Amino acid sequence: MTTQTISNPIFAPRLAGSVTAFFANLAHACAMASGAQARFDEIQRLQALSDEALAKRGLSRDDIARHVYADLFRQ
Repeated sequence: MTTQTISNPIFAPRLAGSVTAFFANLAHACAMASGAQARFDEIQRLQALSDEALAKRGLSRDDIARHVYADLFRQ
């Protein structure tokens, strides 16, 4: 009985790189989703406040989204 083993040295690193990239992208997507959920929760929390409570914070209803996403738009 004969056994033949084919070893492709190029395939293994490429596969390892692909698997690593997959998990890195998955981790990035989870981090982005977590951040998006936190921002959504903050918007909901601020929307639940009265206009008076928002005014005490220096916000109006129109400013809520701009306030929550301000770090993305600062120059």
